[in-house]
Amino acid sequence: MDKKMLAALNDQVNAEFHSAYLYLAMSAHFENIGLPGFASWMKVQAQEEMVHAMKFFNFILDRGGKVDLPAIEKPKGTWKSVSEMFADALEHEHYITKRIHDLVALAIKVNDPATQSFLQWYVDEQVEEEKSAGDMLQKTRMVEKAPGALYFVDREAAARVFTMPAGVTI
Repeated sequence: MDKKMLAALNDQVNAEFHSAYLYLAMSAHFENIGLPGFASWMKVQAQEEMVHAMKFFNFILDRGGKVDLPAIEKPKGTWKSVSEMFADALEHEHYITKRIHDLVALAIKVNDPATQSFLQWYVDEQVEEEKSAGDMLQKTRMVEKAPGALYFVDREAAARVFTMPAGVTI
């Protein structure tokens, strides 16, 4: 594997683990302010990010590369509002999408069709990730000043469950 590609993939492993940390921090904050449904939603999001990181981790190893695991940056820990958290989540997903697109561009530049193929799953996944965070942001903005309505959106968020994608091992 090209050295630049390997370094970029290792950097993405770290970014995906940081994403999981960020969503766990959001989950903890939601628990602290009495919104267990949103806390659960964020825990599911964190689990998905762990899967994303492990898919990169396993791909690097499958290609004969060396995995490098530097320290994970500490995430923000408090937010002023529910919608601020979902705005941060959406902004973060936009950031991750850009990173994935940059990885695709690098794979094309270094003529690495195997990595290009691998990354297509992430390209598609990021569409879903941005939509999911955007939908929650829209809902929470609509009801944030109505605590009773926020309660119902919190209950709806609790219905989200984690499903391990086929073929993924952690």
